[in-house]
Amino acid sequence: MKRLFKFRYPKIVTLIIAIVLAYIIFSNPKVGEFVANLGTLSYLGVFIAGMLFTFGFTSPFSAGFFIALSPQNLFLAAIIGGAGALFSDLVIFKFIRITFEDEFYRLRHTKAIRKVEHLIETMIGHKIKMYLMYVFAGFLIASPLPDEAGVVMLAGLTKIKTGALAILSFILNTLGILVLLTL
Repeated sequence: MKRLFKFRYPKIVTLIIAIVLAYIIFSNPKVGEFVANLGTLSYLGVFIAGMLFTFGFTSPFSAGFFIALSPQNLFLAAIIGGAGALFSDLVIFKFIRITFEDEFYRLRHTKAIRKVEHLIETMIGHKIKMYLMYVFAGFLIASPLPDEAGVVMLAGLTKIKTGALAILSFILNTLGILVLLTL
């Protein structure tokens, strides 16, 4: 059966709708008041919002929550949110490493990927390529953009250890959340 409407990029359209919806919801002053009045559960809410900060479709709502929230201690809230984001990033990392390892291996050994990799390494060198990949992945992890892409880059294209990813994820997510809390 043919579809009436055929979306070529349904995930991107859904992400844009989530961003617009989060903006509409959190621009309502009553939502801001509700978030500010969570009281004693605010740090639990910060942890949960931190967990949601890493996923593509929930990060706009998490960012809205952090912007609307006005905790007494910004640094403590950023650390707790960073811990929530770290938890989600580690789940993504383990899932990618375990379930996609064979596909990454096959993909790395395809002729097209080897050609592209060789071209990049001859143009900018291996070390610079690795630094740029870490910087780009770090930007994705620190921003409200989906962490999945940054974690997938690190899990599939590098030999980063879980502990190093945990430190990197915690620091970058905490800094990203701290920026949102100060807005």
